[in-house]
Amino acid sequence: MKIVAATGNPHKLKEIREILCGFEIVSEAEAGFFGEVEENGSTFLENALLKARAVSKATGLAALADDSGLCVEALGGAPGIYSARYSGGGDAANRALLLKNLQEKERRAYFCCAAALVYPNGKEIVAEGRTYGTIVHESRGEGGFGYDSLFLSDDLGVTFAEADEAAKNSVSHRGRALRALAEKL
Repeated sequence: MKIVAATGNPHKLKEIREILCGFEIVSEAEAGFFGEVEENGSTFLENALLKARAVSKATGLAALADDSGLCVEALGGAPGIYSARYSGGGDAANRALLLKNLQEKERRAYFCCAAALVYPNGKEIVAEGRTYGTIVHESRGEGGFGYDSLFLSDDLGVTFAEADEAAKNSVSHRGRALRALAEKL
């Protein structure tokens, strides 16, 4: 089965292909989709469904989308669904703002991922994954993207940016959500 990964993020596309290696995963561009989908949902799942529905409708193929983010307990779940645009800048600015906002606060956090697969006939399959950890005081590691260099994984004992991709994918929020989704297929 050919599945369109409804993301313009090359890091996410790579992770999806590695985690769902038994499926034919194509990029939006390979499927002929060049649009933007507004993520105006109030939850990770709503945003994932918005993207998957739009890309499936436009391409006539099954579309897989996820929405994920970092949720920090001391910040009331922020940055949450706004993780990618938390500071209004890029990854480095987002990390800097997070560290500024966490001064003298508890650093427990989790990554959450909602994944949605939408078929052209309207059938929808959804799953969620979480992984827990702590926000460190300064970036550590060279791998990953986003907040990975600040997220000390409870499972791995290192930041996601310090872990190799296979180890990260084995315990990550996206890995857990995609494996749960694959089990439903």
